[in-house]
Amino acid sequence: MGLFRRRKQAAVPSHDRAASRGDLDHLENFIRSRKGVEAFIEPRTTVTETTVILIADDGEWTRRRIDGPDGARRFAYRMGIPVYDVRLMGYPQRMRDFNERRKRRPERY
Repeated sequence: MGLFRRRKQAAVPSHDRAASRGDLDHLENFIRSRKGVEAFIEPRTTVTETTVILIADDGEWTRRRIDGPDGARRFAYRMGIPVYDVRLMGYPQRMRDFNERRKRRPERY
């Protein structure tokens, strides 16, 4: 019957997954094709994995999954760009300004 056998602990699934090669290629191309790019780490939520958002000096941005906060920091260090935690710093005003410009004139973007 096995009444006194120990139950195996259920493995806790990790929500973070390694960034795919396509994700990393997209981020690298964004950095190479724009000036003043900074990385912001967005924490994992119940709906999304850990992501990194790259914001250029004109406010243009892109977001992709990354393999956790440490993976985002390693990526930013390797690419030579500054990295911030969005929970501590918030999003820069230039990103909000870019989004507002894009809303007003979507045909330009």
